[in-house]
Formats: sequence, C-alpha cells, structure tokens
Amino acid sequence: MAPSATTNANVRNLDGISNYTKFWQKDSKTDSQTDTDNRLSEYTSVVNGYYDGATQLYEYGWGANFHFARYYPGEQFYQAIARHEHYLAHSMGLKRKMRVLDVGCGVGGPAREIARFADVEIVGLNNNAYQVERANKYTKKAGLEDQVSFVKGDFMKLKEQFGENAFDAVYAIEATCHAPTWEGVYGEILSVLKPGGIFGVYEWCMTDAWDSKNPEHKKIAHGIELGDGIPEMRTIAQARNALKTVGFEILQEEDLADRGDAVPWYYPLEGDLRKCQSLWDLFTCWRMTWLGTLTTQTAVRVLESARLAPKGTYDVGESLKVAAVNLVAGGKTKLFTPMMLFICRKPKA
Repeated sequence: MAPSATTNANVRNLDGISNYTKFWQKDSKTDSQTDTDNRLSEYTSVVNGYYDGATQLYEYGWGANFHFARYYPGEQFYQAIARHEHYLAHSMGLKRKMRVLDVGCGVGGPAREIARFADVEIVGLNNNAYQVERANKYTKKAGLEDQVSFVKGDFMKLKEQFGENAFDAVYAIEATCHAPTWEGVYGEILSVLKPGGIFGVYEWCMTDAWDSKNPEHKKIAHGIELGDGIPEMRTIAQARNALKTVGFEILQEEDLADRGDAVPWYYPLEGDLRKCQSLWDLFTCWRMTWLGTLTTQTAVRVLESARLAPKGTYDVGESLKVAAVNLVAGGKTKLFTPMMLFICRKPKA
C-alpha cells in the first residue's frame, strides 16, 4: 500500500516540496562552504519543504514516531520506539502534572506516548503547519487533547512565543539538528525553562571518529544532510560546547548507539529481512528492501503524474533513499549517532 495522497492545501506548501529538491540541486553546484551558508540562512524553507514532502512517507515507513531506537533481541519495532521515549522521560525525572515542551514534535507520536507514560502535560512545537494539523488529528483520536496540545512556531524564537520560565521541562528528540546553530536553539530552550528545569535531548551528531578532512566521511555527512533536510551536520563536541556556552549544566551524557547492542539502531534501514526481530516487523523491514522502495516510489510517481500527490514527492522519496544509505554507512562506521543523549539542568539562580 502506498502513502495516502490526501493533502490540505491550506497548510501544506505544495510549492515547497518541489523547491526542496531544486534547492539541493542548486546547492550541489556550488562550493561546500557556500552550500552550508545557503542552508543555514534558509533553514526554515529547507526544513519545511522537506517535511511537507516527507511526512506521509515517514508515516508510511516508520509510523507516527519519527526517530530511531536501540533494540534488544526479539524486541518488536514499536516496543523499542516506546522504550526509547520512556528512557528519556525517566532520565529527565518527569513527574505527574509537569508542564513540558516538546521541541520539534513531528506528528506528536512521542508527545502522546510520554504524556501517557509520565502523566505530564505536553505542548508540542512544530514549524510545519501540515505536521501540526496531523498531530492534532491523531491526538484527538487518542482522546488526549486535554493533556497534549500542539502549536506552530519557530524553535529559534521560543521566548518570543512562550515567554521566560514557562515550562518545568523541555525535551527534543532528533529535532534540533535542523537548527541553524545549536547555541541559538539551546539558548531559546534555556530561556523558556523554569530555574532548575531539565532539558533532555537525543541529538544527531557526527562522533569523535569523524574527520572533516576525510572525503568519505564528508560524503556520508553530506548524504545525511541532503536526505534528511539538515542544514549542517555537527559533532558531539560541538553539541556539548553549545549546551555549556548557553549556560546549561550537563548532568548526564552518553552516546546510546555506542553501547554495543547486538541489534544495531539502523537495522530497519538495511532492508535485510533476516534481521527482523519479529514477524510483526517484517513489513517495516520489507519497505526498505530494493523491492519495497521500488514499489513505493513507483506508486508515488503514478500518484504524482495523476496530480493526486504534490509535485516533488517522488524526489523527496529519492532523498530518503539517499538518507537511508548514508545513515547505515554512518552507523556501521560509528561516524554518526542519532541518539547522543544529554540531560541538562538550568541553574536555579
């Protein structure tokens, strides 16, 4: 079954979908520093164009929780996804009735799961109107609209939108990698946290093994940028320094991808059905096989030709294929992690 072609033109920027791939085509014709400068200055349009086209493809291939997870032998895909979210909430020490901000909430899968798990009240922030609409729809269906809400906004302007000291805790799951600078987004998060409040993040980073002068390393990093709508891949050291620079106290940090689990985080992207953890997960893995991606992309091309899917959706799907190849390469070589965990506290005074 191919992704649904249903769209709401009032919230989904259909031009932005085709503009996303045009941007990267233009980007590839310039020198690398100009590439980065362009993406950083145009991060809002780059990210929005990406997610206008990729959201339904994400939901089709991954569900409503747009992130990776660690797996134990025999553990089902969605069980691991939920456990990954629970681990973050537990590490942050979330307590009942806390007011919590989810920065870059996607379509709200983690917000709904963490709200149930920790019995907290969550506000999800997303700069993509199409995803906010879908998050609200799914949350109403789940009967959680009194506990979980969503707003459209720029995570580089949190203080402007919410005011200072507005939340007991803030978390971000594989979202702040889209920011033009980590200092900028982390500083905004610090400002909306109450004194003593906790910030937890799963960050996308290049690891200490990454060498910016190594052509193969740079190829992997650029493939992740192109395939996932990221202005600039940065290192663990840069994330740590940015958190400290804006004033956070780091309480805990660990690259969870480096625990040496028997089942690597990237296994669903490999399309190797022999590695599936259960019969339930076979379809998830099949969608990443050669035949699975061909079937999906063929269906998308037909829908796009019939004007039942926005122009550019096929190209975004091709970008996702590039992402998968380079994410797996980054994972296997330990050059990249999607789960660098930082638990930080805002000083009380």
